[in-house]
Amino acid sequence: ESDIKWASRWDAYLYMSDDQIHWFSIVNSLMIVLFLSGMVAMIMLRTLYRDISKYNQLETQEEAQEETGWKLVHGDVFRPPSHSHLLCVYVGTGVQFFGMILVTMIFAALGFLSPSNRGSLMTAMLLLWVFMGISAGYASARIYKMFKGTEWKKITLQTAFMFPGIIFAVFFVLNALIWGEESSGAVPFGTMFVLVLLWFGISVPLVFVGSYVGFKKPAIEHPVKTNKIPRQIPEQAWYMNPVFSIFIGGILPFGAVFIELFFILTSIWLNQFYYLFGFLFLVFVILLITCAEISVVLCYFQLCSEDYLWWWRSYLTSGSSALYMFLYAAFYFFTKLSITKPVSGILYFGYMLIGSYCFFVLTGTIGFLACFWFTSLIYASVKID
Repeated sequence: ESDIKWASRWDAYLYMSDDQIHWFSIVNSLMIVLFLSGMVAMIMLRTLYRDISKYNQLETQEEAQEETGWKLVHGDVFRPPSHSHLLCVYVGTGVQFFGMILVTMIFAALGFLSPSNRGSLMTAMLLLWVFMGISAGYASARIYKMFKGTEWKKITLQTAFMFPGIIFAVFFVLNALIWGEESSGAVPFGTMFVLVLLWFGISVPLVFVGSYVGFKKPAIEHPVKTNKIPRQIPEQAWYMNPVFSIFIGGILPFGAVFIELFFILTSIWLNQFYYLFGFLFLVFVILLITCAEISVVLCYFQLCSEDYLWWWRSYLTSGSSALYMFLYAAFYFFTKLSITKPVSGILYFGYMLIGSYCFFVLTGTIGFLACFWFTSLIYASVKID
C-alpha cells in the first residue's frame, strides 16, 4: 500500500524541473523576434516610405531620372519562376502541414491530448493531416493558376502523392528494418494498410476537391504587369549570393527553437514524457514570426540589388533552418545517446530526416507566403506607367 494518492500516480513521470530553462528559451526566442521586428519595421516605415514617396514624386514631376533599386525590376518581379509547378506543390503541402500542426497544438495546449494516453497525439496528427488535404489542394491550385498553369489535375496528383509518398517510402524502409530485427516496436501490416487506406480513400479525394474549388476561383491579380522580355540581372555582391543568403536565413528560425528541440528529442529518444504544450505553442508562434520576418528582410535586400528571382529563394531562405535542425539531431546523437546497434542508428537518422523534411516544408511555406504578401504590398503602393 502506498501513501501516494491515486490522482497523483503520474507525478513521478511528469515531474519536470526545467521550467526555468523553458522560460530562458522563450526569452531567447523573443529577443530574436524583437530584433527582426525592429529591422522589418525600419524597412517598412523609413526605407520603403522614403522610396515610395520619391518614386511617386518622380512620376508626378515627370523627371527623366534613372530609376534605381527595387522599383526598377517591377516588370519582372512577378514573372513565374522555373519549376513553378514544384513550388505550387510544396506551398500546398506546407499549408496542409501548418493547418495540422496549429489544430493539434491548440487541442494539446487545452489538455485534450494527454501524455498518459500514448499514441493519441500521433493519431490526432495523422487524422488532421488527412482532412487538411482540402487546404493543400486549394492552395496549390490557386498559386498554379496565378502562374498561368492549365493542367490542374496534374498539379493535384503531385500535391496528393509527392510529399506523403516520400515520407511513406522512408517510413516503410525503416519499418522493414524493425521487422527484420523481430522487434515488437514494428508497425503491424494491418496498421500500414489502414494508413494507405486513409491516404488514398480520404486524403487524395479531399486534395482533388480543394484543387477543383481553388482552380474555379479567379486568378490572383498582380499589382504590376510583367514585361515580355526578362531584364538582365546585374552582378551581385558576394553576400547576396543565393547560397550564402539562403544558409544565413536559416540560422535565426533554428536559433528560436533549438532549446525546445532539445526537450522534444529527449522526450522521444530517452523515454520521457513531453507535456508542456503551452510552451511549445508559444515557440511555434515565435518560429512563424521569425521565418516570415527573416524572409521579408532578405527578399527586400535582394530586390534592392535588382535581382528579381525571389520566388524559390524566399522558400529556401527560411526552409534552410531544417538543415540546421538535422545537423543538431546528428550532434545530439553523438553527445547524448549511447546507441551502438547499426539498425538503431539508421532508425534515429531516418526518423530525424523525416522530421527535418517536414520542418523544411513548414518553414519554407511561411517564408514564401510572407514574401509574396510583402512584394504585392510594396509594388501596389508605387505609381507605374
